[in-house]
Order: sequence, then C-alpha cells, then structure tokens
Amino acid sequence: MSDAADMSVLRARGLRKDYGKGEGLVRAVDGVDLDVRAGETVAVTGPSGCGKSTLLHLLGGLDRPSGGEVSLNGRRIDDIGERALARMRRTDVGFVFQAFHLMEELTAVENVELSALLAGRSPRAARRRAEELLEQVGLADRAGFLPSALSGGQRQRVAVARALSNEPSVVLADEPTGNLDSAATLDVLNLFENLHTSGQTLVVVTHDARIAATADRMLSMRDGVLVDETRLTGGTTGRLGALVGLED
Repeated sequence: MSDAADMSVLRARGLRKDYGKGEGLVRAVDGVDLDVRAGETVAVTGPSGCGKSTLLHLLGGLDRPSGGEVSLNGRRIDDIGERALARMRRTDVGFVFQAFHLMEELTAVENVELSALLAGRSPRAARRRAEELLEQVGLADRAGFLPSALSGGQRQRVAVARALSNEPSVVLADEPTGNLDSAATLDVLNLFENLHTSGQTLVVVTHDARIAATADRMLSMRDGVLVDETRLTGGTTGRLGALVGLED
C-alpha cells in the first residue's frame, strides 16, 4: 500500500452506486477510487447530475454503495451494520448541506449542541463546545437566535459549527455556498479556509470556482466518473483575497 493510502482518512476503491434495473439502470457513481489524506481539502466539481452528491453520501455513510469499498480511518464502513454506521456518522463525520438542515424550533446554540448530545456528551460539555464553536464562526452574539432570525450566511455558519461539534475526522460539505449571496459566500469561504489552516480534513462538493480554488486538490466528475485532478499548490492561505474579484 502506498504512503498516501496509509495516511488516508477516507479511502474508496471501485465505488459504485446504481439506481433502477435493466434498461432503467442508472449508474450514478461508476468505479471511483479516491484517497483523502489527513488535513487535506479536496473539492469535487462537475455539472449537475454527474454524481457528486451521491459520491459524498457514499463517503459519509449516508447511503450504501452497490459495489466497491469505503474506509474511514482504516475501517471499512460500507459493510458494517446500521447501528455502527449511525454511530460513526455521529462521531467521526461532520456534514454541511446546501439547505442548512437546521432544526427551526431550536436556537443556534441548541442546534450546534444537539449532535454532541446525541453522541453521548454531557449537557454541560455539549453546551460549552457549542458556545466555543459559535464564537469561532463569529456568531457568539446570535447563540440564542432561532434560524428564522438569522441570515442565510449565518445559518450556514451555524451548520458548519454543528458539523464540528464532535471534532470529526472529516467534514463533508455538499454545495455549502449554493444558497448564499456573494457576501455570505465569502464569509463561508473564509471559514472553510480557516478550518483547513487548523488541520481539519474537508471534502467539498461544489460548482463554485471560488470555493474549489481554496482546495489542495480539485477533482472533476462526469457521468459518475472522476475524470481529472488538479493539484493547487501553495496551500489555501492568502488565496481567498485573490478570489474577491470573482464575486458576481
């Protein structure tokens, strides 16, 4: 096994996802091989319907593959039981979605602490961690606000804080700026850049060139297949400032 594979937080081999049967068969993900190393940010780009989100769901255990293997921290997750898979999602993977998926009846701090509570942390520890994360994402003064009282960018920052609440091995983000205006997009880009600088492993599905350009590697996907890889040298630090000109 290569050194890159040895260092991998996420590893996929021959990953496949089929929908339907016979003439109606659709292969959304078709034999993907992928290694994501600790501390690396990987962006997956491609047109709508090419399989990007399906790939992310397979990597995070939100969906089961039709074939192939997925490993997290060296452990196969494609063939474990539902209870173990749910536990893994709660403790080892953070998810950020385009539509935020916040609980509308809970405040910002309650949304962030919920996943920690579900993972077994004490209420005091979960609240302390949630407050620390909201401060980290610049929303300490909005901790008691319901999502309906927050802007789109603020809601996405709450969602990122929630994804980090259990100190996951990897954060998987699906079009995290897709519902945001340009100003909010730059806020979230800055936040993701800070996460990368701090050593957080990230896989980001995006059609936004600005967020893709902050990654260490950019993978292009077409028809369920990874067709190209671009290595972006020099790290993310300082890259964001050059992207402001891409705004609108």
